[in-house]
Amino acid sequence: MPGENLSRDEARERAALLAVDGYEVSLDVRSALGEGDGDGAPRTFRSVTTIRFRCAEPGASSFADLIAPSVTSVSLNGRDLDPSEVFDGSRIALEDLAAENELVVDAQCAYSRTGEGLHRFVDPEDGEVYLYTQYEPADSRRVFANFEQPDLKAPFRFEVRAPEQWTVWSNGAGELTDGVWRFAETKPISTYITCVVAGPYHYVTDSYTRELPDGGRLEIPLGAMCRKGLAPHFDADDVFLITRQGLDFFHDHFDYPYPFGKYDQAFVPEYNLGAMENPGLVTFREEYIFRGKVTRASYEGRANTILHEMAHMWFGDLVTMEWWDDLWLKESFADFMGAFANVGATRFKDAWITFANRRKAWAYRADQLPSTHPITADIRDLEDAKLNFDGITYAKGASVLKQLVAYVGQDAFLEGARRYFKRHAYGNTRLGDLLAVLEETSGRDMGAWARSWLQTAGVNALTPQVLLDAEGRIDELAVLQEAAESHPELRPHRVAVGLYRRGADGTLQRYARAEADVDGPRTVVAELAGAEAPDLVLVNDDDLTYCKTRFDETSLATLREALGELTDPLARALCWSALWNMTRDALLPAREFIGLVLRFGGRESDIGVLQMLHAWADSALTHYVAPEWRERGARLLTEGASEQLYAAGPGSEQQLAWARFFARVTDERGLELLSGLLDGKATVEGLVVDQELRWAFLEPLAAHGVVGESELADELARDDTASGKRHQVRCLAARPSEAVKAQAWAQVVESDALSNALVEATIGGFAQASQRELLAPYTEKYFAAIDRVWRERSIQIGMDVVRGLFPALQQSRATLDATDAWLAAHEDAAPALRRLVLESRDDLARALRAQECDAAASTG
Repeated sequence: MPGENLSRDEARERAALLAVDGYEVSLDVRSALGEGDGDGAPRTFRSVTTIRFRCAEPGASSFADLIAPSVTSVSLNGRDLDPSEVFDGSRIALEDLAAENELVVDAQCAYSRTGEGLHRFVDPEDGEVYLYTQYEPADSRRVFANFEQPDLKAPFRFEVRAPEQWTVWSNGAGELTDGVWRFAETKPISTYITCVVAGPYHYVTDSYTRELPDGGRLEIPLGAMCRKGLAPHFDADDVFLITRQGLDFFHDHFDYPYPFGKYDQAFVPEYNLGAMENPGLVTFREEYIFRGKVTRASYEGRANTILHEMAHMWFGDLVTMEWWDDLWLKESFADFMGAFANVGATRFKDAWITFANRRKAWAYRADQLPSTHPITADIRDLEDAKLNFDGITYAKGASVLKQLVAYVGQDAFLEGARRYFKRHAYGNTRLGDLLAVLEETSGRDMGAWARSWLQTAGVNALTPQVLLDAEGRIDELAVLQEAAESHPELRPHRVAVGLYRRGADGTLQRYARAEADVDGPRTVVAELAGAEAPDLVLVNDDDLTYCKTRFDETSLATLREALGELTDPLARALCWSALWNMTRDALLPAREFIGLVLRFGGRESDIGVLQMLHAWADSALTHYVAPEWRERGARLLTEGASEQLYAAGPGSEQQLAWARFFARVTDERGLELLSGLLDGKATVEGLVVDQELRWAFLEPLAAHGVVGESELADELARDDTASGKRHQVRCLAARPSEAVKAQAWAQVVESDALSNALVEATIGGFAQASQRELLAPYTEKYFAAIDRVWRERSIQIGMDVVRGLFPALQQSRATLDATDAWLAAHEDAAPALRRLVLESRDDLARALRAQECDAAASTG
């Protein structure tokens, strides 16, 4: 990987020297079919690229990017260059450039099995082959020669030769003539958002029409595609509904017509990401096509992703960051706009609850890791960039934008966006470009806000301090602000402080609310003086700011007794999130959090919040309870989940959520029920055990040795699909056997034969919380292997292995010491690799602190 890296300094130097006028890319993917050479060499396709570009300093030297097994020919301004002299495996040296240049590169590029570049997938169900590209941040150079950096934009013209029965799509509209798919030239875009999708995809069409303010008519052809095997499950009508609603919403608010012609959406197999905003051809992971029953939260999540990617057509594609330092300029905005548009345009009116409960949890975790960074990050090179697609760039950035909207007002914010698009269309920007338009529209000085929120790291904690007078009314209510020692910045927060009390019917209702600007260590909220004494104070009511919410003792006691009585779903979600942060911070015993979930989870009306509580309770049991309490905790969760499973409404999404949770946390006492539900000897009224739920039940049965290889083979025969294969591989790796673990380890660490999806499945099954002793020998093996894995494998697979196989279940000081020893001995390791190990170390240290807190709990 290091030889494939590109530094920010190199990119800046090249951008100052070159300007790109256009690309013509010709790909021949007919080689995707057939058996291949069988000699162990990678399967390749022909890629011929012509680049027209200018050089500001004639006679200067530069380079083009290309990662390919071989280069057939290179021609610069009509001069043939010797590939063996100018191509080093990742770069093509370009000497003595003219003022105007033409570079032609004919190469054999490799199909990918890691989801990076041109990915080739063979469907086990019918043998069909499917191709798609995925590039961000810098993998288009695996498909065609280019200048791989976001600020060297250019128009692209693609043509593709493919097998006769295939259809091919790219960013522009295409047509098949004389056996070649030729695509319309794109607007100027960055290399990483070009795209090609090819194969016998199932394709559905629709259209979007809109009258424009100038009297014109905007017509956007819509398309959606998936593998043929998923076609029976493909609810394209709902995808198109959300798409049309989103296009209406963004046109209403952005005042800039969608600029990229058509709008195709491809749901593709073995995809590493959630989705990618390629203009005119957005790609999604095919798991967004639901093979079985899912909850409303899954549909909301898909809608959010559709809208997130659509927002990128303006934030990211039309206007693009100059370098990956300002990745947030697109990702924070898209993350914010996903929820904003979901609430404003679709049936998912509670999307801000999901944002508060789920997205911000991702941000809070990332912002407390040793690798935390400002939203505007210091991205030295492409490896840094790859790791910064994280909870800070996305969810914290979106949270800060939500606060910005409260700070400057929604109208000023959106007017700033409109000016930003018009001023910088098809160009590249930095932070200052956005701040300039926001200052214009809001009249506020954005510099101080940006310094506090965008250019410093860390999360503040806000705690209420309530002083009562002799009559039991509020004499003074203050908000205390704290920061971690490592990141001591105290920030300005626009907050709503809510006061709640229990009514005669026992419910907790808000009876007073005041907005305030919190600044510094202590801020008095004068407006609430004289109010009746509250049972609960919520210092970030309505979730206006980004902070960890804390409680005073009275409020915490109220939540222990009456959390389920909070009638407002957003307030309830915020309290759950605050209690989870307290658990992670070793301020609340993990067993107490589990007890709260068991006591109040069954009354949670928001299905997304309930599913998040399930995930948190599972994590609390696995990582944060004292080891001696694990067995009892597993019994309590098994019993509680079983009780709720039977109590939930027949056929309800709550019933489905509790069924999946029961399978995840069950101990030996629940295995008989799972087996019975699979073979029909047991039933739960209204619960349909479809194929996806069958696999969810089979994994714990495999992990406890109840089912083995033959039963899993039978299940695969029942579900002989790509999804079924991934599930089977995960279940196989979950079995409690030394030989099984050794085989799984070898398949992932010692071999690169598995595709990215099967690597992910194997890692997912390998580490089972019930198998800590069995996994203990792999601590030493992990630290012996990761440096080599990082050097030899692609960055995506390297990330999967380093994160996924860290011995997180070996929760001891000895594991921390082993981690520290590796870090001390590998100070010169790739910074991105060290970052991953440091993050895992921090998670482990946090788990040990939480276990100490839990062990000190007075009840056992």
